[in-house]
Amino acid sequence: MSRIDYFHDPAAPVANSVVPSVTAVVVDARGHLLMIHRTDNDLWAIPGGGHDVGESIAETVVREVREETGIDVEVLDLVGTYTDPHHVMAYDDGEVRQQFSLCFRARPVGGELRTSSESKAVRWVDTHELDALNIHQSIRLRITHGLTHNSKPYIG
Repeated sequence: MSRIDYFHDPAAPVANSVVPSVTAVVVDARGHLLMIHRTDNDLWAIPGGGHDVGESIAETVVREVREETGIDVEVLDLVGTYTDPHHVMAYDDGEVRQQFSLCFRARPVGGELRTSSESKAVRWVDTHELDALNIHQSIRLRITHGLTHNSKPYIG
């Protein structure tokens, strides 16, 4: 399934769903950030995905990071909430999802890098290399907040 992200775009379609989801800013001991090259929109992103019935939100983070990257993580804290109604994602099946994402900081505790059906590439990225990657501005915001370690979570 493919998707198009619309961010403060007056031509964006109207949202018809909201799905709670998570993203994770995972940094290794060298200070490198875990990134995936997504298959659905061909952009680089931090790992994440939808919250499933029966799991805690921390379990969602652990599951999604493992599914998309092969890396096992421990959730550390909340980076922020990202619920901008002017960020929608249009999927080719007709769903137009309003953003509703909680972003967490996590640290790697095991596993090995691997791709999945959602990630055509997975790697640890030196933060100085981020500008060379095609990253959606909403994900850049999460990365900036996640690497900054503000005293309070972002609410937006």
